[in-house]
Amino acid sequence: MPHIIVKLWPGKSESQKKKLAEALVTAVQSVIGYGEESFSVAIEEVEAKDWAEKVYRPDIVAQQEKLYKEPGYRM
Repeated sequence: MPHIIVKLWPGKSESQKKKLAEALVTAVQSVIGYGEESFSVAIEEVEAKDWAEKVYRPDIVAQQEKLYKEPGYRM
């Protein structure tokens, strides 16, 4: 714990995904103070055509009470 899940469109390289995971761990670690060994990061690629059905409606609209940063778009 904590476990970070990032959902994004396909197309990023493995290097970019690894750098993103490292940056997220560093940023979250600096705020909450857990050791690096406590973190896990998953990256889930979701096609743009599936974003509304698989991410926007279930993770954003249906769980607004859990959002600390809302997107600047609507679907």
